Amino acid sequence: MAAGMGSRFGGLKQAAKFGESQKVMLDFAMEDAMAAGIDKAVFVIRKDIEKIFREDVSRKYENMLDVRYVFQDLDAKLPEGRTKPWGTGHAVLACRNEISEPFLAINADDYYGAGAYALAAAFLDGGAPLAYALAGYRLKNTLSENGGVSRGICEGDDALNLLGIQEYTGIRREPDGKITSNEKRVFGGEEFTSLNFWAFSSDFMELLGTYFDAFLSQNSRSEKAEFYLPAAVDKAISEKEAGAKILPTDEKWQGVTYREDMPAVEEFLRVQGRI
Repeated sequence: MAAGMGSRFGGLKQAAKFGESQKVMLDFAMEDAMAAGIDKAVFVIRKDIEKIFREDVSRKYENMLDVRYVFQDLDAKLPEGRTKPWGTGHAVLACRNEISEPFLAINADDYYGAGAYALAAAFLDGGAPLAYALAGYRLKNTLSENGGVSRGICEGDDALNLLGIQEYTGIRREPDGKITSNEKRVFGGEEFTSLNFWAFSSDFMELLGTYFDAFLSQNSRSEKAEFYLPAAVDKAISEKEAGAKILPTDEKWQGVTYREDMPAVEEFLRVQGRI
């Protein structure tokens, strides 16, 4: 999902470039996905950034695997006064004519680590219908030193079946080491956390389309409502339409939530040998 990347690539955190190689986060995603055996990529972008996106990011991959492009902003009419698309669930749904196999759905501007792709690819190779999964990151491995972050905390059973996701805001490590949120919850740090790294069987698209139609019937005139991917999965689980697994990973997430995160992220990538 890359529709949030802007046309002035050098100026937005989503397209921050690292090291002498000037790689963006999406480059690491592509490298790790291909290493895990993934051979097709569908980029969800906006029409107005297609030219620069292909020139600066994606063209080099067009001879390495099957590359497709879809435009989220053209997929559903927006009401007057609304400028942003309908959210992450809608971004995935925009790919429905390009996907007929099990697939991953990820953010373009997050570093997930190679291990997460290997886990998810192994899960997808199982081929179970109506079976989904997410990479479960330890909360302590997803924090910023420069301010609070929003995270989806996973609820699971002993068999790591996903039961639900609760969003918390302003999650931060306090000077005394405690991890707290704006909602006054204190975390231990080992909680499984969703970072929008999902694995889906192909039949998810039909279910997603049904949910989006219901969403639009209630929000077609809204300037702010968003059709979120985790909410769609949560609905499928609660209505027993599908099941989802948590795939535990000790990978350390990296992202530029704040501009001050850039030096630490670049140093991490250098230590990992990625730049």
